[in-house]
Amino acid sequence: MNEGADTPRASRAGRLLVALPLLFFVGLAGVFLYQLASGHDASEVPSVLIGKSAPKTVLPPLPGLTQADGAPVPGLDLAAAGDGRPVLVNVFASWCAPCREEHPLLVQLAKDKRVRLVGINYKDKQPENARGFLTDLGNPYAAVGYDPAGQSTIDWGVYGVPETFLVGTDGTILWKQTGPFTPQAIETGLMPAVAKAVNAAN
Repeated sequence: MNEGADTPRASRAGRLLVALPLLFFVGLAGVFLYQLASGHDASEVPSVLIGKSAPKTVLPPLPGLTQADGAPVPGLDLAAAGDGRPVLVNVFASWCAPCREEHPLLVQLAKDKRVRLVGINYKDKQPENARGFLTDLGNPYAAVGYDPAGQSTIDWGVYGVPETFLVGTDGTILWKQTGPFTPQAIETGLMPAVAKAVNAAN
């Protein structure tokens, strides 16, 4: 009798286990449909650091990287006082294909004198690889910090490259882009954030 009474329960449990993947898929599909319907850019992932002080990152320069006049490109020092402009911190690597995709947009962004664009070179074990990357594609950065071990980005919560952070003149992280920039992300996400940061600084 007991064995017979347990059979329906076992059957229900089995059906539930079979249905779980389907329920998970439906839930995931619902999230994606909401993202599409809302028009939200999935690359603009909220960060727990937004509204908090940026890490006081200090990194040595990328060895051998020079400016057009032959002067060395400085390393990164976010612990020092800024020049009165918001700072755009871009995390990149020579081995990162999406970094190559977004790079022409960074070259254009460097022409916007309202912000100071700096880079963190992430886990390039050989500095000549990163140097070649910037020589071939152009160096948009006012400063480049060399971080072959990727230790500095832990404090930024970086889990992939590229990632970009807008830091206000008071040192507060104002905005974040996860993944490569697109023209739409710059127009609808970054530019309004930059304008807001510049107005707040004036």
